[in-house]
Amino acid sequence: MKIESFNPHTGRVLRRYTPFTWAKTQRLLGQAHRAAPAWAATTFAHRAGVLRRAAALLRERQEALARLMALEMGKPVSDGRAEVLKCAACCEYYAEHAEAFLADELVKTDAGRSFISYQPLGVVLAVMPWNFPFWQVVRFAAPALMAGNVGLLKHASNVPQCALALEKIFHDAGLPPAGFRTLLVGPDQVEQLIADDRLMAVTLTGSEGAGAAVAAAAGQHIKKTVLELGGSDPFIVLADADLALAAQTAAQSRMINSGQSCIAAKRFIVDKKICKEFVARLKTHLLALRPGNPLDEATQYGPLARPDLADELTRQVEESVARGAKIELHGGQAKPGTALFRPMILTHVKPGQRAYAEELFGPVAVVLEAKNTEDALRLANDSRFGLGAAVWTRDVAQGEALARRIESGAVFVNGLVKSMPELPFGGVKKSGYGRELSYLGIREFVNQKSIWVGKEVAAQAKTE
Repeated sequence: MKIESFNPHTGRVLRRYTPFTWAKTQRLLGQAHRAAPAWAATTFAHRAGVLRRAAALLRERQEALARLMALEMGKPVSDGRAEVLKCAACCEYYAEHAEAFLADELVKTDAGRSFISYQPLGVVLAVMPWNFPFWQVVRFAAPALMAGNVGLLKHASNVPQCALALEKIFHDAGLPPAGFRTLLVGPDQVEQLIADDRLMAVTLTGSEGAGAAVAAAAGQHIKKTVLELGGSDPFIVLADADLALAAQTAAQSRMINSGQSCIAAKRFIVDKKICKEFVARLKTHLLALRPGNPLDEATQYGPLARPDLADELTRQVEESVARGAKIELHGGQAKPGTALFRPMILTHVKPGQRAYAEELFGPVAVVLEAKNTEDALRLANDSRFGLGAAVWTRDVAQGEALARRIESGAVFVNGLVKSMPELPFGGVKKSGYGRELSYLGIREFVNQKSIWVGKEVAAQAKTE
């Protein structure tokens, strides 16, 4: 298995790494397991100090980290800076709120005193993707570490430098070295780690196939999991919507991270009365975006992270067109084996086409025409995915009512779907289960322990 930094803009390998042997991985797991009780015994104030220092270091190093993302996976430096700052804000959010989120919760029962106590599990493994190489990890690590857990990171094989840079930030911030480790390993060692009794839980962000494999292994060994998988987010535009703003936001949402985002809008479900005008506006916005070198400040979207990803996206489009889809905006690859993929728009997309059923992880906008609001809802829910969704209408009450009926983990009315520390993030159906972020996210990897104290003992304790 190869672990290497590959620059998708130049096509050159930047650095190669030797994968860890299983013996080395076991040694690091052992160190994490031994370090877990001491970290769990620290105060919230101590952990918060470490997380706040990590946030400060992220801000200090944002230029270097943004450049690293540009080189390793093609993210424009301006987007990279924003990602790093978002990570810093997440660290600060949990540093401020973790203690309150995990405070004992009194419950009235027949006891003298009863409550729910939230206690760390121990070693948690994170299996993470390349598309947001810092944010994906921090949104797991910040709450997990503040809860008193220790973390192991198995990052995507094409972003090893980002993984190691984040490890260094946590160590430089004062986290014990065994409290967070990057493991340069392949998927084969993930199953071996899950089988080890010293590992308590696993979180994965990635493909449906990877999630199924991790869930199967974790189920066999009775380990807690959180899965954030793919998405084919619907972006519903009703007839009364602010069409200019909706089309502008549609282009922005489709092109997040060059289209490589689980919560990027992918299926644009538009009322037939305005569909033609929406497509024209969307096309104008997409054509105005500037591709280029991710290190160039003027670049608005870069290449896909690897040429094979662009090749697969091309096959999805070509096979959909062969079954009746129509290309409204020609873009795509200049030639096979290249990573740059220009935006495309597909219409006349129907069941039986790959573009209808599959996630298109790149800048291809699928436009579906809806007969009315109920038909728009039907189309939105006719997907095996359920991660995010958007509804555009001037009737906010109608938008909220429709949001309640959409099968997804989040719905934004008249806004761009995004993740943020304050709101839980995750999906339903084949988009996974469990939640990251908010108070729900920090409670995923803790023992939600019920403690019941009898009345006589409670009374005696008061008199002593």
